Amino acid sequence: MKLAVLRPHLDERQWRLLLGAEAVAIGRGGIALVAQLSGASRTTVQAGVSEVRAGVEPDGRVRAPGAGRPSVEQAQPGIVEALDALVSPETRGDPTSPLRWTTKSLAQLMKGLYAEGFTVSKKTVARLLKQAGYRLQAVFKTKEGAGHPDRDAQFAHINALAATFLDAGDPVISVDTKKKELVGEYAKTGREWQPTGQPVQVNGHDFPSGVPRAIPYGVYDIGADTGFVTVGVDHDTAAFAVNAIRTWWDTVGRDRYPNSSRLLLTADCGGSNGNRPRAFKVEIAALAAQTGLQITVCHFPPGTSKWNKVEHRLFSFISMNWRGRPLTDYQVIVETIAATTTETGLTVAAVMDTNQYPTGIRVSDAQIKAVPVQRYAFHGEWNYVIHPGPIPEALRNQTIELEPTT
Repeated sequence: MKLAVLRPHLDERQWRLLLGAEAVAIGRGGIALVAQLSGASRTTVQAGVSEVRAGVEPDGRVRAPGAGRPSVEQAQPGIVEALDALVSPETRGDPTSPLRWTTKSLAQLMKGLYAEGFTVSKKTVARLLKQAGYRLQAVFKTKEGAGHPDRDAQFAHINALAATFLDAGDPVISVDTKKKELVGEYAKTGREWQPTGQPVQVNGHDFPSGVPRAIPYGVYDIGADTGFVTVGVDHDTAAFAVNAIRTWWDTVGRDRYPNSSRLLLTADCGGSNGNRPRAFKVEIAALAAQTGLQITVCHFPPGTSKWNKVEHRLFSFISMNWRGRPLTDYQVIVETIAATTTETGLTVAAVMDTNQYPTGIRVSDAQIKAVPVQRYAFHGEWNYVIHPGPIPEALRNQTIELEPTT
């Protein structure tokens, strides 16, 4: 009766010691009698007797040393290395790279480990991934077209170049145009704190035609974790995009990287900075000639624009900063962008670009042929280097196998 009353209030060790003490007090036959009365096994009672006779001091443990299930890392040596090997081919970078994340699901990784002879749950796979520094990336609008078969290989190529440039102290920037914004008293998604019953009044309808629009073009400096945004007022053209990059270099980059003679630029495959428009290459060539920089350009594969760093390291925070706030004029837009910060230290500078950028300008064959470009052997249409001056025809026709030296 006494044992039944006390059992719910004791942990495993206290229960074991009580049974052992009772058996010792009974003497001969005590182990069998206590086991019968308590319902515990003779092994448990015997363990309690041994601990009581050994005079074990309290050490905060409930179970005996070595008790309990060993961790999966101990029970299955090599599982951590096997998991890393499975993830590495699909990884957007090395362990210290800002371009790192994984595309494989927990179920796929669990099956892959099983094929290697390991047995593990999805929950444990998630824990091991987290310990290794991996994370899931939440993105919006992921269905942007069919996936290219060399998508992951291109990510690995970009990451390898980014690591090389960053290790050498050279600038690596991610660029893109943010969604055009209506200028005026128009509704913005999201909410912000206002006095109760006094919401900001805006127009009841958004009229797409005849309304001024702001065109924010972002430059995200990966190594410095800083943003620079040029707000245009005309058209999103290649000339506008490259002038935004030029403004960043003249305003920030030149002083931040005084000893650099090269720049790595990552951009989408479409839009004003796409890999197809001739005008973008011609404008980049002009920028290279003006700055003396050797500019390496890497485009993200089709359908992966939301994976560009400028999207979720810069534009996402700008959108959060002006949520629920009407962008009444261009000055409000510039100041709101410049006020964007994060707890991790992101700072953003913003400037206006009031220049006119006419559309429909054609680039001749002679102009594109004059661009001093050298292409990589791997997808030269995505990866190429534009030199600051003319290069020999032989060099132009020779593809790059490894990172070129300056």
